[in-house]
Amino acid sequence: MKGIVLAGGSGTRLFPLTLATSKQLLAVYNKPMVYYPISVLMLAGIRDILIISTPSAVPVMRGLLGDGSKLGLNLSYALQDEPRGIAEAFLIGADHIGGDSSALILGDNLFHGSGLRELLRSSRRSLDGCTLFGYPVADPERYGIGEVDSEGMLVSIEEKPRHPRSNNAITGLYLYDEQAVDLARGLAPSARGELEITDLNREYLRQGRAKLVELDRDYTWYDCGTHDSLLTASQYVQYTEKYLGERVGYLEEIALRMGFIDAEACYQLGAGMRESNYGRYLTEIAYALD
Repeated sequence: MKGIVLAGGSGTRLFPLTLATSKQLLAVYNKPMVYYPISVLMLAGIRDILIISTPSAVPVMRGLLGDGSKLGLNLSYALQDEPRGIAEAFLIGADHIGGDSSALILGDNLFHGSGLRELLRSSRRSLDGCTLFGYPVADPERYGIGEVDSEGMLVSIEEKPRHPRSNNAITGLYLYDEQAVDLARGLAPSARGELEITDLNREYLRQGRAKLVELDRDYTWYDCGTHDSLLTASQYVQYTEKYLGERVGYLEEIALRMGFIDAEACYQLGAGMRESNYGRYLTEIAYALD
């Protein structure tokens, strides 16, 4: 399975913060926002990841993350010069995906939960068509909402419904089989001129091969696209790390736990940042986890 992080867009909801930088490079507590979606793909066992971003942001992200080899990953980069819809990621990333299945995650989404690794890996193993992830929200009229039957198969998808049939907001994490690129190529732009991810999901729904995994309250999901959600996500990560002692989105630690790198590599990555709490933590746990 290939991974894609869609980290484009102009971040207008976060102006003036994003007037001079990409939204996905803003800090969520103690690390860049883009670390969190990459960490989700890593937990799913995905090592070949394409990062799609704007012409101004790609060089900075490449400077931040490199080719991924230090983390046991293969990172590549592609441009989306202007936002033309989430589903365009499959056109931009067609060569990257090849004939493989794929996982797409939005660059401003944060997922966390103690069972996340196994949930993602089991979702990969059982993938047949597309698998979406729903999260219960108090205001479903603001989201794309998925309605499921008793077996978790999608029955309907509604965008910002006036009378929601459920409170399951469809999050920014999507798993697709090998058909995704071809189906995306067949999509027509919406009224706003974009290739909508909802239209792609409805193609799988029409085939009867769309599943929604419901994330319960044991999991946390944030879309960090507004000032309030960015602050709330930062506070969540701070609380989880400082008071619960559980780290969120540490790429080096995840690489070690997943067997992508060894203890010495993790230690050296931490030693290069030893003046920060982040770096010191990596040096402390490198051999303890080996």
